[in-house]
Amino acid sequence: KVLSHVDSFMVSVIGMIAFAFFLYLLIYKKKKDNLYFLLLVGIILGTLFSSLSSFMQLLIDPNDFFIIQGKMFATFNKVNSDLLWPSLAITAIILFTGFRMAKYLDILALGRDQAINLGLNYNRFVKIFLVLIAILVSVSTALVGPITFLGLLVTNLTYELFKTHKHSVVITACILVSAIALLLGQFLMERVFNLSVPISAIINIAGGFYFMYLLLRVKKL
Repeated sequence: KVLSHVDSFMVSVIGMIAFAFFLYLLIYKKKKDNLYFLLLVGIILGTLFSSLSSFMQLLIDPNDFFIIQGKMFATFNKVNSDLLWPSLAITAIILFTGFRMAKYLDILALGRDQAINLGLNYNRFVKIFLVLIAILVSVSTALVGPITFLGLLVTNLTYELFKTHKHSVVITACILVSAIALLLGQFLMERVFNLSVPISAIINIAGGFYFMYLLLRVKKL
């Protein structure tokens, strides 16, 4: 039996959440929460999937490969309208839960020791927020495709523009900055590059340069 679009979407979301849980067990459960280790894992996985993509190109029909390759890039022009309502429902529930728990993020930002001293169950809330983040990332990726550096780009830009650590403000501002970044990327894709470059490539290039800037700035400090 062939899965419907909604069923395929839910399977993809559940699969990505399961993979995120696997990464959690692999990295955080073993106390390997070093940022550079996490980046190294990301680079290795990216190289692995790129190699698998090249290997698939040798095995399958070129036309089928182009279809698969098209699915590997984010696109906002070919979003399946049947998936909008399930995505909206899941996103609304997660955002509502996240906004209600934003005050705990303010405490978590103080650090593990300070949060525990204030009576917060640090490990429990970290796990809850990781689950919420994994669901949001899985839903967005299953709907439009992967955009690697979007999260890094918009979160750091938000912290740069809004000098506040109140997460109820930061989350709202981050949503607005994300929308503006995507609209700008879409405008460049349509008006400047004439649809020859996917929006994910534009965001990844901008995010990659911004990430290099952040690394250089930290090194100078």
